[in-house]
Amino acid sequence: MLRVTGLSCVRGGVPVLSDISFVVAPGEVLILRGPNGIGKTTLLRTLAGLQPALSGEIGHPEDQGAYTSHADGIKAALTVTENLSFWADVHGVTRVSSILQEALLAFDLADLRDRLGGTLSAGQKRRLGLARLAVIGRKVLFLDEPTVSLDRFSVKLFADWLRDQHLAQGGCAVIATHIDLGLEAPELDLTPFKSALDASGGSDEAFL
Repeated sequence: MLRVTGLSCVRGGVPVLSDISFVVAPGEVLILRGPNGIGKTTLLRTLAGLQPALSGEIGHPEDQGAYTSHADGIKAALTVTENLSFWADVHGVTRVSSILQEALLAFDLADLRDRLGGTLSAGQKRRLGLARLAVIGRKVLFLDEPTVSLDRFSVKLFADWLRDQHLAQGGCAVIATHIDLGLEAPELDLTPFKSALDASGGSDEAFL
């Protein structure tokens, strides 16, 4: 479902990662590892098509990729249900009612369905942000630290949804995380793929 060949990534004109190759099949997850600043975010953004690759090839089904980062992407003036409905409509999803109900249950948001997004706690907002993934119908997920602000119970909710619904239905994911999600998944340490700094040196670690 996702095939990466000889990929090299750049951020702000500075080479970050070089010559990465891997395959993620339907039903599989790849966990990205490495120290802060190694380039996990840059790789995910490149895979998602949000920034151009320096070289190499990325292949996955057209219009099936979705990226999520630390931003929750919710509308403060909309309720939980309205937020999910908005994202479902944007992606042209059918059977919205049943899909919304499944997402609310999967991320323990059913009792909050009528709460405004702006009144939620940080963890509740994060669960709502992740619940978007359950309503947009995309098969290939690129997830950058998806469990930020989540307690242990909520991390398990996310891992259960990913394994029992997204992966079980033929989806796949590439995830940058320092947390053990309890998934049987191969890991890719990006350290060996770090590009040598050029003469100008340096990089903006906050955005790697």
